Amino acid sequence: MIYPKTTLEWLKILISFDTTSRHSNLALIDYIAQFCQSLNLTPRLTFNFDKTKANLFVTVPATADNQQILTGGMVFSGHTDVVPVDGQAWDSDPFVATVKDGNVYGRGTCDMKGFIACCLAILPNIVKLSIENKLMKPIHFALSFDEEVGCLGVPFLLKDLQNQGIMPDYCIVGEPTMMKMVTAHKGIQTFRCRVHGKSAHSSLTPQGVNAISYASQVIGFIDNLAEKLQQQAEPLRLVQGFDVPFSTLSVGTISGGTATNIVPNFCEFSFDFRNLPHVSPTAVIEPIREFIQKLSQHMSAKNTDSYIELIQDCQVPAMTDSESHALQGLIEHLVADKVRYKVAYATEGGQFTEFGVPTVICGCGDIVQAHKPNEFVSLEQLDLCEQFLGNLVKMCEYSDE
Repeated sequence: MIYPKTTLEWLKILISFDTTSRHSNLALIDYIAQFCQSLNLTPRLTFNFDKTKANLFVTVPATADNQQILTGGMVFSGHTDVVPVDGQAWDSDPFVATVKDGNVYGRGTCDMKGFIACCLAILPNIVKLSIENKLMKPIHFALSFDEEVGCLGVPFLLKDLQNQGIMPDYCIVGEPTMMKMVTAHKGIQTFRCRVHGKSAHSSLTPQGVNAISYASQVIGFIDNLAEKLQQQAEPLRLVQGFDVPFSTLSVGTISGGTATNIVPNFCEFSFDFRNLPHVSPTAVIEPIREFIQKLSQHMSAKNTDSYIELIQDCQVPAMTDSESHALQGLIEHLVADKVRYKVAYATEGGQFTEFGVPTVICGCGDIVQAHKPNEFVSLEQLDLCEQFLGNLVKMCEYSDE
């Protein structure tokens, strides 16, 4: 099989796979796995529970004293899934990469198949260095599933690395940053609160248990807590660089009720909590749980079938910058913008840092374009990213001196 060679050729292939999170990514993963095997590499696949999706991890080994080195080194990480295009007005087919006016349009071009394309384009050259015994540190590639729906795939991959005794020295997560260095981000936890009441005619309210009314009390508690978080004074050294310098709570959706003259027997709402790296999620979420438990007991006293349940949908840890100073120092020499940025969105970088791998986010494209119709990445950004990755690889080469 003839595989793509350039970054643009790879990006066109990657975009052609519809890896929207609700679909399987196995076709794309299998294609990349076969490419790796054609280079005599051994990709490792880790699957979700029903085997419909997979992560891929592959190592280009270093050599020392005629022994292959598989641990240490640098890992380049990216997610293969993309967000839906439903209801969006695209000027071109979102799953056909279209080059126009110096940009490449298509779902995932920016977030984040552009970065993956750069990785795959330079992979044969890295393998050549390995064959020639010129790598003093291995280079790893990690491709995940289901990042867009809660960073669900990477934990399977990291567990496998732990079992194999593979611990990279550093990680670059290639989320779109316009090739700027992001050194920290907030964590995120999302929840659904389901309130089960009892129906009654609105003229007989004492006979019912109003699910919406109880839900509103929980929402009010969350809003008050959110205000306290905003007013809470944080040490400047811990929040400097964040555009929102405090942890946030936000209610996002709500539904419930059937008619104005019926006491609602059900209401559901969702909320998320985004914590600063130094803030413990437990310290904020536990008071919400306790308040819900008290309300639930109050409801059950009125009707034994009435209660409130809190369901956690995702949990992504914050990414700290406390252990990545050496990596930041390396990257500082490879990017035009020397500023260390901190962001409010969450990435798989938090999971790598929690695993013990110092991590920085740096990739091609603008996050502003992610998830939108006519998503694009510029050819210039792709070139900068490929150069950046190539320079990182050079840092893993033996010196000629």
